[in-house]
Amino acid sequence: MISIIRFWVLLGSCFSIGSEMLAAGTPLQLRVLTYNIHHGEGTDGKVDLERIAKVISAQQPDLVALQEVDNRTWRTGGVDQTTELAKLTKLQGRFAKQIDYEGGEYGQAILSKYPIDDLKVHVLPGRPEREQRIAGVATINVNDIKLSFATTHLHHARGDLRLEQAVELNRLFQSQAQPSIVVGDMNAVPDEATTVELAKQWLLTRGEHEGAAKLWTYPSIHPAKQLDYIAARPIAAWRIVEVRVVEEELASDHRPLLAVLELIAPYDKPHGD
Repeated sequence: MISIIRFWVLLGSCFSIGSEMLAAGTPLQLRVLTYNIHHGEGTDGKVDLERIAKVISAQQPDLVALQEVDNRTWRTGGVDQTTELAKLTKLQGRFAKQIDYEGGEYGQAILSKYPIDDLKVHVLPGRPEREQRIAGVATINVNDIKLSFATTHLHHARGDLRLEQAVELNRLFQSQAQPSIVVGDMNAVPDEATTVELAKQWLLTRGEHEGAAKLWTYPSIHPAKQLDYIAARPIAAWRIVEVRVVEEELASDHRPLLAVLELIAPYDKPHGD
């Protein structure tokens, strides 16, 4: 059993959320899930979106980021996987196109319990001969609090490209006024330059770091390393209440990662100097 990681973060300054401020006594908690679904193909070689949907729904998430999602491709029978998963999980869904693929599109998706105001796709640095990588950034309206919620999938083969992509993610959100969450398959282990770069600006669910638990997500059968992460910024505005790997080895080649994040209210600022 993976132990719960708890981080208690004190606010150094009062944090404004756009024109909204969290009401005293009502901190916002969100159940956030990231899951590389391998276009719905499980370790048994079967494409089964109902199985993926059951894994997602069992965690009762508020926000979900999915990687390796097909949209009307030949290999998965022309199905709009985002729409189908949204229907099966009873969540709202948006697709973020990464590339054209097999008569359709391939990319990532966001599912949300709350209204999705919009979704923008940002192309991350790469090389023309390599698969294009993106960040799909949605604006989520959570009880009149606007959050940025992003899914991403960094390069699998080259650490130098992953690092460039991490630097760009930090740049994209550096001037963001509203609280932000970015999650996904970073294809990097916890002490790699990519995750170290992200940790400069994000409260990051890193296992094997400063006594933290192992959060191994890949491969789903006999996992041996962490590739999937959930991150929130500004760092002082959030705390991680819980983080754990979902023990699921059949539905995909990755295991899902779940975190409960709490947005700390301004009244949590310590008194005194």
